[in-house]
Amino acid sequence: MPANDALSRLLHPRSVAVIGASDDALRIGGRPISYMLAQGYQGRLLPVNPNRQQIQGRPAFASVAALPETPDVAIVAVAARLAPQVVADLGARGTPAAIVFSAGFAEMGEEGARLEQQMVAAARASGIRLLGPNSLGVLNPRIGFYGSFTSVVEMGFPQPGRVGIASQSGAYGSHILGIAREFGIGVSSCVMSGNESDITLGDLVQAFVDDGDTDVITVYSEGIRDGAGLQAALEAARRARKPVVMMKVGTSAVGCAAAQSHTASIAGNDAVTDAVLADHGVVRARSTEHMLDVARLATRRIYPVNNSLGVITVSGGAGVIVSDAAEAAGLPMPEMPAAAQDHLKELIPFAAPRNPVDCTAQFMNDLSIAGRFAEAVVEEGGYQSILGFFTYTVGAASIADGLRAQLKAVRDKHPDRLFVLSILASKERVQQYEADGFTVFEDPARAVVAIEAMGRFGQAFARRPGQPVPVVQQVALPAETPSEAEAKRVLAEAGIAVAPERSCATADAAVAAARELGYPVVMKILSPDILHKSEIGGVLLNLGDGDAVRAGFATLIERGQNAAPGARIEGVLVAKQLSGGVECILGIQRDPVFGPMAMFGLGGIFVEVMKDVVLQQCPFGEDVAERMIRSIKGAPLLLGARGKPPVDVKALAAMLSRLSVFAHQAGERLQSIDLNPVFALPAGQGAYAADAVIELLPAAAAPLLEQSEEDAA
Repeated sequence: MPANDALSRLLHPRSVAVIGASDDALRIGGRPISYMLAQGYQGRLLPVNPNRQQIQGRPAFASVAALPETPDVAIVAVAARLAPQVVADLGARGTPAAIVFSAGFAEMGEEGARLEQQMVAAARASGIRLLGPNSLGVLNPRIGFYGSFTSVVEMGFPQPGRVGIASQSGAYGSHILGIAREFGIGVSSCVMSGNESDITLGDLVQAFVDDGDTDVITVYSEGIRDGAGLQAALEAARRARKPVVMMKVGTSAVGCAAAQSHTASIAGNDAVTDAVLADHGVVRARSTEHMLDVARLATRRIYPVNNSLGVITVSGGAGVIVSDAAEAAGLPMPEMPAAAQDHLKELIPFAAPRNPVDCTAQFMNDLSIAGRFAEAVVEEGGYQSILGFFTYTVGAASIADGLRAQLKAVRDKHPDRLFVLSILASKERVQQYEADGFTVFEDPARAVVAIEAMGRFGQAFARRPGQPVPVVQQVALPAETPSEAEAKRVLAEAGIAVAPERSCATADAAVAAARELGYPVVMKILSPDILHKSEIGGVLLNLGDGDAVRAGFATLIERGQNAAPGARIEGVLVAKQLSGGVECILGIQRDPVFGPMAMFGLGGIFVEVMKDVVLQQCPFGEDVAERMIRSIKGAPLLLGARGKPPVDVKALAAMLSRLSVFAHQAGERLQSIDLNPVFALPAGQGAYAADAVIELLPAAAAPLLEQSEEDAA
């Protein structure tokens, strides 16, 4: 059976077998049966228990082989030692998918891991898909399917709706489910993946992409196991215009080998996750509340590409709160046109019509004023998103119905705009506004954050394919981490421009090289064992004549021998000293989940102190590279700040793009690259790497890497 069909059955089973079914509705094997009976599950329930003829009033069967039909989904609620055989029996019956409640597998140590491997092998032999083990299961309130033993439903069953929840944690997934119910969010399905021995988070996202009942996807993740699979699913969601909001918790330390790299120390794993998720249009949630706020607003399915916020308020203070929140979120709030402001002042001379548009409490004397102000904000202001702050006035009996009618008339006239209200009212009154097409938040700042996310979705959905990646010659990597000279040779073969330089084994050779390159020159210790030369005084600048070069050669050799007695010293590098440009850093860091990531930022103190850098997964074209360059906070220094000439952004982007392709082609032996500094010269003069560090795993490690890939496959 195709994987997507099995996952569709997992969400929408027509029949469910419960292996290890219990007559006790409070036991793990009894709860799903009790829940489904209580919620009117529309399919067939097939309890399996060799010791009972009936389970909770339903006929029970002695074994999987005794079932009268092949179930779409089986729930495995038996001891861990029995689970592999149960899965084999289900596979023999042709069951498409199984939910393994059982715990005591890989999370418990070596013996548990062995049992899990046996169970997965049994599943793969027959093609059955496994959710878990150690899974809290699947819930689909739209059909009354509760393949779960979570007790959160005792506080109230979730409402059916259009938001899918995928969670690696059962307990926290249930927590999210409970909060969603309190927020009034309807759920299509909630799936909790457990150990992910087979079905991964990426599989679940793809299942929601394929699910016609799901419009919005929420994800809770504690660790990403299959980066490629998750990215493929996220990209499928973007193409299908299904917004994904993800709460990724936990950060991991950068590995020992990576810690030697500037790129790694600045771009930790969490920053990598941010960059990858953003690239696929995912909004990363800071909290559960944030995630569900975004999901709730996203169910309106209005995603402005060029988002802007117009605010109508009855409180100047609330207008300030909204303005502060919008600035912090990066959500534009342009002023109302001058003519529109004049028009509103004719209605109320003491109104504040700029944006936020404050109609004051005067609207209470004439409710049509609220409608006319709202209409002006929409039509004359041209905003894509509109936030109305009417606080408790909507709950006052003397105002409520009339104000609702005024606002509804404006909303109905503009169904393409996103309308949000910040109000205090009874649950019934809030539901009326929700039914009218408004999304209601008590806190206006929370509303602003959710509105901003809709614009990010809109931009992601509208994004078209970028330029193709450049063709870069496949370059053979050295057998081990190279010296600077060798690193630059490799990069030059890949078409990456480096500063003119010469490798020199003697002082005489260094003087001749300096004369050929032209003074002043830079000299650096040349050793594959000394990667960060400045830390030992291994870089000399502004050497202006032969005597200075000859003395510099002796100084560098002495410093290298003293700082690293066992180092292989090949001599020195003599390089033309570049000037007149802006120093940048270009880097590559191999992430254990997402592969090679490129980094760009300003060099020198900017990268060390400000950490003003941007990340992007490799490979990418020059258009993406240029977007990276222009996105950093320090971009004005590259684009011609304070009368200085702009740098050669095109050459810089070409270098960054080629570096990304080289890193992608290099394979897993490549751990990191630092090009720092790269001199971006004035427009038309190019960009050149003045220093280069490439860190590699030894060639002897290649067979081990290949074996790891085979094991993962």
